[in-house]
Amino acid sequence: MAGAPTDEVTQWKELLTGNKEAYAAIYGLHVKAMYRYGMSLVSISEEFVLDCIHDVFAEIWIKRDRLSVPDNIRSYLFVALKNRILHLLKRQERPHMFVSQEHFEDLWFESSAEDILTQKEESASREELLTRLIGQLPPRQQEAIRLRFVENMDYQEIGQVLEVNTQSAHNLVFRAMEKLRGWLLAALFLFQYGLIWK
Repeated sequence: MAGAPTDEVTQWKELLTGNKEAYAAIYGLHVKAMYRYGMSLVSISEEFVLDCIHDVFAEIWIKRDRLSVPDNIRSYLFVALKNRILHLLKRQERPHMFVSQEHFEDLWFESSAEDILTQKEESASREELLTRLIGQLPPRQQEAIRLRFVENMDYQEIGQVLEVNTQSAHNLVFRAMEKLRGWLLAALFLFQYGLIWK
């Protein structure tokens, strides 16, 4: 049996015809990013987010004969995952809590164990500071920043996920960056003069 096509759009088209190898390839290509994104939206448990991801792919497989090729597959999957999570939370099928501050760092910084062990104390302090400041942004701006700088989405893709136009997506990122710059300058000034301690 021939392997799944390497081109993502071709893989999606093959998925729609019932090609299980193409289906598995699309899943493998996006599941890690979908997991990170899901955990950035709501922190319940790893199982909850993975269940939502599996629900999304199960629905795609069931409805494959009625689907078309999305303009952007990753954005399509992110929107589907977000809608699934919100649907379950509105039905209150499972308890939920928003991402806690102590878990937020793991979503934004994916250093290896070796990197963490060798990381300088000053660098670690600045990373922790940035994480804390990001956590103070409004949720919508946090999500936009994450999509831009963690998932490397362009503004059109961000707009698709957040269901806003491209200019609004750009504005969300710009305003978030302006806030972070101001907060970082103030915080680093206080650090420099020993006015902030851990």
